[in-house]
Amino acid sequence: MKRIGLLALFLAFAMPVRAAELPGDSVYRLPIALTDQDNRAFHLTDRASKPQLVSMFYTSCQFMCPLIIEELKRTQNAIDAGSHAKLPVLMVSFDAAHDTPATLKEVFGKRKIDAATWTLAHADAASVRQLAAVLDIQYRALPDGDFNHTSVLILLDGQGRIVARSEKMDGVDAEFVAAAKKLLATQ
Repeated sequence: MKRIGLLALFLAFAMPVRAAELPGDSVYRLPIALTDQDNRAFHLTDRASKPQLVSMFYTSCQFMCPLIIEELKRTQNAIDAGSHAKLPVLMVSFDAAHDTPATLKEVFGKRKIDAATWTLAHADAASVRQLAAVLDIQYRALPDGDFNHTSVLILLDGQGRIVARSEKMDGVDAEFVAAAKKLLATQ
């Protein structure tokens, strides 16, 4: 409970004017400018109103990040089984220096990602650090250009509140999927 109080306080001071109607613990209150794989600029607040899956990664990762992508695809399919719409996915890169829109775009083909529902994005290093802190994702750059990082899937509601987290990367997390289905049933 203490973490949520600190999160709300941090976000209240970081809040852009247009996000005034969002709850105090909304991730969308962060004033973060992002650029997606198609070189389109957007703000985190622009993603408000619909639940979505969120994670962080970097494109040159050879180990965990491809696994996160595959786990997100499996989870998205499990949540949306029998439905006509897919839950959107946002993945933000840790590597502000190297993950350009062109690099992010390459990942779509390489990993066979659904461009209709997925967004890969990058931001400046300070914004990446802010987002990771609010999402409670730990990371650090290594001297060789790699990153040590938490591997996690996060479910946000339409107001940008964290509803569920999963660090399970060896098959679909049934509890996480159940939380997402419950959220979607109430939206």
